[in-house]
Amino acid sequence: MKKDITIVGAGLVGSLCAVYMSKRGHKVTIYERRKDLRSEIIAAGKSINLALSERGWTALKKVGIDKQVMKIAIPMYKRIMHDEKGALSEQAYGNENQAIYSVSRAQLNFLLMEMAEKEGAVLEFNQKCIDVDLENAIATFQETNTTNKQTVSADLVIGADGTFSEVRNQMVAKNKQEYSYNEIDHDYKELLIPAGENGTHLLDKNALHIWPRGEFMLIALANLDGSFTCTLFAPKKGENSFEGLKTKEEVEHYFARVFPDFTDLILNLYEQWVNNPTSTLGIVKTFPWNVNDTTLLIGDAAHATVPFYGQGMNASFEDVAVLDSIIDKHEDDWETIFKTYQSVRKADADAIGELAEENYYEMRDHVANPMFKTKRLLEMQLEKHFPEHYFSKYSMVTFNENIGYHEAMTKGRAQDKAILNMIADNEISITADMTYEQLEKALQK
Repeated sequence: MKKDITIVGAGLVGSLCAVYMSKRGHKVTIYERRKDLRSEIIAAGKSINLALSERGWTALKKVGIDKQVMKIAIPMYKRIMHDEKGALSEQAYGNENQAIYSVSRAQLNFLLMEMAEKEGAVLEFNQKCIDVDLENAIATFQETNTTNKQTVSADLVIGADGTFSEVRNQMVAKNKQEYSYNEIDHDYKELLIPAGENGTHLLDKNALHIWPRGEFMLIALANLDGSFTCTLFAPKKGENSFEGLKTKEEVEHYFARVFPDFTDLILNLYEQWVNNPTSTLGIVKTFPWNVNDTTLLIGDAAHATVPFYGQGMNASFEDVAVLDSIIDKHEDDWETIFKTYQSVRKADADAIGELAEENYYEMRDHVANPMFKTKRLLEMQLEKHFPEHYFSKYSMVTFNENIGYHEAMTKGRAQDKAILNMIADNEISITADMTYEQLEKALQK
């Protein structure tokens, strides 16, 4: 039986969900509080870049839009670390040809909205959700900058309206369900390295660049036009924090001191610093995600996380694909579909939240640490020589969509502990060019 579905939020997950539901023949209308971003020219680098990996690609392939997305994606095969003197070191993300992909949020959102409309979904912009009758799937919207309101009745309401979801707010207020928002003690700010002459990239475009500095770090991801979107993650207060970076002198001295090679690539640093906002980061946990067979949360509305594993978008896209597979099994029993979906996804959503926090410490503190480098080298050798039997935690999360986040976290932590213990006890010696026989011999010691 075909349903009339209201989706709140035309962001990445709302638009992809609309593609899936429209392909099933449902009548889908998306309501978005912002104006149509397709009416604007959005410069590359002016929105947060995303890291698209296997789970996200799998969800895109399932509805046949992966090839269109690949046209706006740049593969990143490795991390490149920049030390305080500008010296570089590298760490591959996986085995040969394995990559994560840099993609502009704005360009990807544009494409997904186009695909949703092509499948028959209707998009309504400048419509802010202000109330939801959860049991009856009735949503009320107010037009931006006016007092005009409309009440929309449907069979299902899907809240895909992000970290600060109004659909979730209504569920928490009316059903008194579990909810927490844990804002971490670090903020972030976006900056832009411009393109070089003739649109050339001034850094290796096929790498994620990291300037790890202990309590803080800077990262850079390439854009198609030759620029790099960069993000500074730093404490709110204290040493090397946003609190101490107010004046032009303070900002320029800070970057020249701790990111000298980055500073050489950007001429209007303070202008960008003043014009680009400083934003917060936090983790959302809530439960349940549904009300009967009428209202459902999906994506960040159910489980927003911090961006340090590059899995926020991928986890949300996987939500949509998992929901679709559950619909295949239960057909028109939407209450069972919703309950099954949340029971399947809740543990994985909590796990990727934990992993993302952990990876922040790894990226800012450990990637340049000699023991971490040895551990990563051993993991790569194990994956190379035992591809059917060994997957690192990072590979399980990033490159293996058949392993859930919770399973990857559990197995990965156990493996990490064992490997670090071997290295700490000097039980194994690893080189980058080891043969299978040499690795096997080293492991037997």
